[in-house]
Amino acid sequence: MAIVDGGLENFYQFRTQANQKADQIKQNLDIYNLPEVQSSFVISLTSDTRQASLLLEGLSCAACSWLIESHLKKNPAVKSVLVNVTTHRCTLVWQADYPLSKIFQSLIDIGYFPRPATDEQQQELIKKENRLALFRIGVAGFGSMQVMMVAVGLYTGATGFWMDFLRWLSLIVATPVVFFSAKPFFQNAWRSLQQKHLIMDVPVALAIGLAYAASVFATVTGTGEVYFESVSMFTFFLLLGRYVELRARHHNRLAFSNLAQLMPLTACCIRDEQEEYLPVTALSVGDQVLVKPGETFPCDGRVLEGHSAVVESLLTGESQAVSKTIGDFVIAGTLNHHSPLKIQVMAVGADTQLSAIEKLAVQASEDKPNQLVMADRIAQFFIARLLIFCVLVMGFWLWYQPERAFWITLSVLVVTCPCALALSIPAALSAATASLRKQGFLVTRGHVIETLTKVNRVIFDKTGTLTKGQFVVNQVKLLVSESHELASRETILSIAAAIEQSSNHPLASAFHHWFGKYIAVNAQQITAEGVEAIVEKKRFRLGRIEFANAGNKKLELPDDQHTWLLLSNQQENIALIGLQDELRPDAKQLIENLLQQNIAVELISGDHPAIVSRVANELGIQDWIAAAKPEDKLLQLKKRQAEGDKVLMLGDGINDIPVLSGADVSVAMARASDLAQTRADAVLLNNRLKVVTDALSLADKTHNIMQQNLRYSLVYNLLALPLAAAGLVPPWAAAIGMTASSLIVIFNALRLAR
Repeated sequence: MAIVDGGLENFYQFRTQANQKADQIKQNLDIYNLPEVQSSFVISLTSDTRQASLLLEGLSCAACSWLIESHLKKNPAVKSVLVNVTTHRCTLVWQADYPLSKIFQSLIDIGYFPRPATDEQQQELIKKENRLALFRIGVAGFGSMQVMMVAVGLYTGATGFWMDFLRWLSLIVATPVVFFSAKPFFQNAWRSLQQKHLIMDVPVALAIGLAYAASVFATVTGTGEVYFESVSMFTFFLLLGRYVELRARHHNRLAFSNLAQLMPLTACCIRDEQEEYLPVTALSVGDQVLVKPGETFPCDGRVLEGHSAVVESLLTGESQAVSKTIGDFVIAGTLNHHSPLKIQVMAVGADTQLSAIEKLAVQASEDKPNQLVMADRIAQFFIARLLIFCVLVMGFWLWYQPERAFWITLSVLVVTCPCALALSIPAALSAATASLRKQGFLVTRGHVIETLTKVNRVIFDKTGTLTKGQFVVNQVKLLVSESHELASRETILSIAAAIEQSSNHPLASAFHHWFGKYIAVNAQQITAEGVEAIVEKKRFRLGRIEFANAGNKKLELPDDQHTWLLLSNQQENIALIGLQDELRPDAKQLIENLLQQNIAVELISGDHPAIVSRVANELGIQDWIAAAKPEDKLLQLKKRQAEGDKVLMLGDGINDIPVLSGADVSVAMARASDLAQTRADAVLLNNRLKVVTDALSLADKTHNIMQQNLRYSLVYNLLALPLAAAGLVPPWAAAIGMTASSLIVIFNALRLAR
């Protein structure tokens, strides 16, 4: 109704007209300046800057991102622009007082059609891209077969009328191949030349255009040779290679995006003991929701009643259903398997873990790895030299055998087109990233796979990383007399629960059985120290002894086998609460695997020295530091880096943010704070530590495959170049060789996705 009330009745009609021409679209661009329309894909960063998430139609190769970014950055109103060819997404930051329609117009002027980046638009674009690619291949394949049959007559001695007839027939059949199937090559080449940038479609367009033009001239004048079959075959094989690469991109894109489609549209909300179905958008934190067997959880929440198994494979990669009972946490987008569960809503919409993962996935897709930049530079360097070499080859053959000069030069252009070189690295990175995502290792920065191959030291946090972080209250030691108003165990734990209820620290989960009796206000979490809040009009502190100690009294811990928290108010210390945690079952195996790979391991924790020492001894970790504050962790990290180590850091808490940000590559656990996840380079979605060693192994394998692809591409070009220049490779064979080289590197890279 907001669209209609705003006078925007034509908006959805405009969105669905995917095939309309540029001049028709231009007349409707002003609609994107309206706040009602921008609300679905634009956010405000500051008072004078906006960020838009766009989908771009017309992207075909890695060079397109460079062209778009270079073109838009010429506009002073554009603050930044990032384009990802794999997802077709563009993140645009611009000056708020500048009309967005003018930026859209600027994109259309260079042949790219923008639209809001919504799930619906993403699916529509994928379908259209796939359909059009198959159509172009079909036309090229049909044309190639027909022209090859006609060419048999030309090559077997047709003369006079029949030669002219067969040439004209070849021209008629090959023309749709050139002007329709090969159209993207000409468009991309023209755009790149306008931006004074060479891409691999430049030699492709030159080869197709020159061969077709020369064949048309030979047909019209009745002189020379025609190579319509070579033009058609070249186009067909090249489109076939591009389509395989396109399908790989679509597969990887679907692995990272559209997570929001996992969400149901409605939820069964329980109010006044009555079930009421409401839109998911109407849920609020604190509501109670009933999720029946076979239904998807509409929010993040905590189980209040029931026991069931939950399938989290779409998010974590873990195929086995996970048991959930009272007090356990459930994630939006996961599937309830066999019994109904009543849950309390903890987060909805953009605040859910599902939404956080989706944002991290988009962030990862927009980050450009150094290897990808290097591959683009190598390809651009190679294309420039190739064109110069082609001029020299043509000059030589014009002097030596003028009648062969054109076709030999054409073969050189075709056979050495660096398509395989340009695809070698991005294909491997995309396949590896998708494979890691399936295993529950979400890469959120482009440099991760490259840096993992250099790691020689891993630093661990303890709580929630090497241990489960699922603390239970094991002891309560009173520090006040039994006649004190707060001397009851239940009262103490209920007050502690109220203080911790707003915290996402792993220690807070130990008190979930006592949530609800008291309500805390003005709760403040002090990093690496504890939490303070007002409960029943009194200010309480809960945390480390040094933080919560009222009057700085001397306190001795009962033992060193528990994690002890002190509860106090402003007048006195009330109780020591002893918590226990247990090691993750695969923690010891991870440490052993790392040590076998000659990777040093180190444990740095803010916990008591005796507890940290016990964990380190159980796991076989020689280097450990206890009672470490965030600045201590960062200082130790910098020390290791100064010694030449490449450090991988695993952590999960707010106190780990500085060290996660400073590490060469950092991994946050699934239950880490949102801030920790956004600062990390990767997120371990399923908490299976074994995936870390799998990621290290896959990174090495990816590096090897990228090297294989690069070596093959360079060797192929270096061998094919002299053969083509010597006149030993006809254009049709050049087309097959070039396409075969592209397919080899793509299929070699796809081995990583198994």
